[in-house]
Amino acid sequence: MRRKRTGQIYEDVEITNVAAEGKALARIDDIVVFVKGVVPGDIVDIKITKRSKNFREAVAINFKKYSSVRATPKCSHFGTCGGCVWQNLPYEMQLKYKQQQVEDALTHIAKVEIPQLCDILPSDNQYFYRNKLEYTFASQRWLTNEEMEVPDDQKELRGLGFHIPGRFDKVLDIQKCWLQADPSNDIRLETKKFCCENNFSFYDLKEQVGFLRNIIIRTSINNEIMVIMVFGNDDQEKREMLMDHLLKVFPQITSMMYFINTKRNSDYSDLEAKFYKGKDHIIEEMGDLKFKVQAKSFYQTNSHQAFKLYSVAKDFAQLTGNEIVYDLYTGTGTIANFVARGAKKVVGIEYIKEAIEDAKVNSNLNNINNTVFYAGDMKDILTDNFVSENGKPDVIILDPPRAGVHPDVIKVILNASPKRIVYVSCNPATQARDVQLLDAKYKVLKIQPVDMFPQTHHVENVILMELK
Repeated sequence: MRRKRTGQIYEDVEITNVAAEGKALARIDDIVVFVKGVVPGDIVDIKITKRSKNFREAVAINFKKYSSVRATPKCSHFGTCGGCVWQNLPYEMQLKYKQQQVEDALTHIAKVEIPQLCDILPSDNQYFYRNKLEYTFASQRWLTNEEMEVPDDQKELRGLGFHIPGRFDKVLDIQKCWLQADPSNDIRLETKKFCCENNFSFYDLKEQVGFLRNIIIRTSINNEIMVIMVFGNDDQEKREMLMDHLLKVFPQITSMMYFINTKRNSDYSDLEAKFYKGKDHIIEEMGDLKFKVQAKSFYQTNSHQAFKLYSVAKDFAQLTGNEIVYDLYTGTGTIANFVARGAKKVVGIEYIKEAIEDAKVNSNLNNINNTVFYAGDMKDILTDNFVSENGKPDVIILDPPRAGVHPDVIKVILNASPKRIVYVSCNPATQARDVQLLDAKYKVLKIQPVDMFPQTHHVENVILMELK
């Protein structure tokens, strides 16, 4: 290996392992270097992009030798789009490294005694597994190097696709996405074509003006389709022209909804979802249960794997029909309703009020009458008084956001001292941190990783803890 000081370029660097966030790992002079877009076994020249006391970050600028395990990505946008960063890894290796990610987090962060991990549950579908995708309109899209060479008068600057990583103002125009099944791609492409032909204004992400902001496509296992448009202003004529056109071209669309977002940010969670035609929801199925999914509803984005994930959680809970179960961070009550028939009572808590209303609807939809739901900040609601009023939990199920469980909530859980805790997590690092806090009273008995997101580094994990 020869080092060039100018620009900090290192030659003939061997990539040895996979690291967090989809990056790979190399070592130079005993310093860890995280490199994007490479796989173990690649030998590359790299350029340092970030320095820290204990590590470096780099990009590969030249491949000297490709790894024998490297896979050929299916997507033409691979390497530019920020999604599916592991398409260059065979699926078996993706599973291996995801399992390793869970084990490393529990070993190095939790630092508690753990049993051998169960083998990760693979996804039945490695592509076209998502039931929801959101695309962004941009008046000034990201141009690839090849497109930059096209004469200015021949460039189409309008785009509809995904944000470039780290660039809020640049969107990569997507031709085919491998994440959501047909007719998702056709709906997106037809939307862009119609809007370009009719000269509808695409949103300017810097100036924050324009008519078209986002399109969200939701699908269900039983082939229902919801299309949600987000408009930057209320132009009824143009709005109805577009939505009527989509309904005519795609009669299989069962729900057409829209938002009017005149704010300077793209968040529409605080806006009213407006109904246009069809139904105001789609129905998702999980086993023998049905779930009403509306425009703002949260639902696991891999429907088939969600059934596996929640089946693991239910199995770990070991319900006999006599237990009081607390489902914390319940969302739309999916887990709460999934386990309710095996419990005496299920108490669900969630921050988002609309999600709690969905949870109640889903209980009624499935004739489940032993659930109660509360909306509000978890650390404010889940107090010792709350536990006294609702009954001491025998089992607590946790499914928090990526940030994990608030320390105040951990304290209440420890005070409540349920016999079992089932912790479902999308972030092994924060899960491991919380396991360390719970170690004061609880022991880890089972660990089951589940692959919800093939072609990415993300992994879900379920842990069973029991009172010591």
